[in-house]
Amino acid sequence: MRVSVVFELVARYRLSTGYPQATDFPPGATRRAPSPAVAWRDADTGSGETGLTSAARRNPGRSGRDTVCGKGHEQGEDDVQRIGVIGGGTMGAGIAEVAARAGGDVLVLERDAAAADAAVDRIGKSLARAVKSGRLEQAAADEARARITLTVNIDDFADRELVIEAAPEIESLKADFFAKLDAIVSPDAILATNTSSIPVIRIANATSNPGRVVGVHFFNPVPVLPLVEIVVTLKTDRAVADAVTAYARDVLGKRTIESKDQAGFIVNALLIPYLCNAIRMFETGFASAEDIDEGMVSGCAHPMGPLRLTDTVGLDVTLAVAESLYAEFGEPQYAPPVLLRRMVEAGYLGRKAGRGFYTY
Repeated sequence: MRVSVVFELVARYRLSTGYPQATDFPPGATRRAPSPAVAWRDADTGSGETGLTSAARRNPGRSGRDTVCGKGHEQGEDDVQRIGVIGGGTMGAGIAEVAARAGGDVLVLERDAAAADAAVDRIGKSLARAVKSGRLEQAAADEARARITLTVNIDDFADRELVIEAAPEIESLKADFFAKLDAIVSPDAILATNTSSIPVIRIANATSNPGRVVGVHFFNPVPVLPLVEIVVTLKTDRAVADAVTAYARDVLGKRTIESKDQAGFIVNALLIPYLCNAIRMFETGFASAEDIDEGMVSGCAHPMGPLRLTDTVGLDVTLAVAESLYAEFGEPQYAPPVLLRRMVEAGYLGRKAGRGFYTY
């Protein structure tokens, strides 16, 4: 499917909603001026504080012909050019990076300037790793970095055409973001959640139009792993699902699979019981962490053993997904092991914390 089809699908959705198009903006009406946004720091000199600059300056010097999603395309009102990402943590930063590398104008929301500064560093380091490994040219990394802006004001998302939420795996928090976005973005914008386990309809119901809400589940690390799960609720408009599938596949270059809206979707519904069983095996003293992992790597050709994989995913994330699965299905294989709870309570969250089943 060509990139132009992405725009056609989005245009079809916009027309199907019956909402006014860009050309129907009432005469004399004005758009709210954008709020301050956290700018990128100079990557070469390290100078420039995480200051607040005008969000209106995030893409200076654009011409009538723009690069949309990495490919030359005449600007038009139906093009998906402006991407919003809620949260600049591990997942949000990765999503922002791949969207920017594909040519998108990306705006990332963080809770304060310090968190925005951390997101800037997170994305910069990831781009640097891609350059060092030979997967990305320095010029392309610089261009991607220039397409990303951080903001601490959700009102700046008013012009976003696709928003992907990557907030912590807390249902009430996600629902609150969607309720706010629903009142801020245009009625024909698409709202997507990167939840790894929460049924999407629970989040969608926080909006006035659940039909424009869809699950778009990326995998960590986002710039490296090729898969995206598209989660379609009972209320998701088919044109919305088709549009985000085309965007993930044809613009971001990801492989997509589609899942019904059940906790854990496809991958985590299979993966989490496997990880929990490995933790129980270690918890009971049946085998060491090293031997459990070696068994799956050398005996089953897995690239990484289950306990080291849990460290990579994050023990807190694994616990949250297990709890969601157990609440949904009530089956024993989804119940979080006691050891997993204790380790999360102790702050042993895996690689990101320096300690999990292994010490880093």
